[in-house]
Amino acid sequence: MTVVNLNKFRKAKARANKQAQADENAVKFGRTKAQKQLESAQADKARQELDGKERE
Repeated sequence: MTVVNLNKFRKAKARANKQAQADENAVKFGRTKAQKQLESAQADKARQELDGKERE
């Protein structure tokens, strides 16, 4: 029978759970700053093109 330090075990389990939650959040919400800027620029361009079409 091996002796297990319960405090280390508890902390390791908590770290694993925290990392799993972080990975899940990265998949849900994770976008790089460059991706956010690109999407914003594309939306602005589309809005400007639409405004230009409405005035014709």
